[in-house]
Amino acid sequence: MIWFMRMARLVRNPPSAAKDKLVLGLIALVFLLWGIEQLFGWPEALTVERIGRRGP
Repeated sequence: MIWFMRMARLVRNPPSAAKDKLVLGLIALVFLLWGIEQLFGWPEALTVERIGRRGP
């Protein structure tokens, strides 16, 4: 039921064009970073190594 209330509020007071552009820009940035990762791979330096209870 809370989702219907939120949808009704969005219909009555839609977000501004600037907020729409911001959200679309962030989504485009995420897809750009995902594409770069798919093209070049994940850097080895950023890969987390699993350490057991007794240490490395």
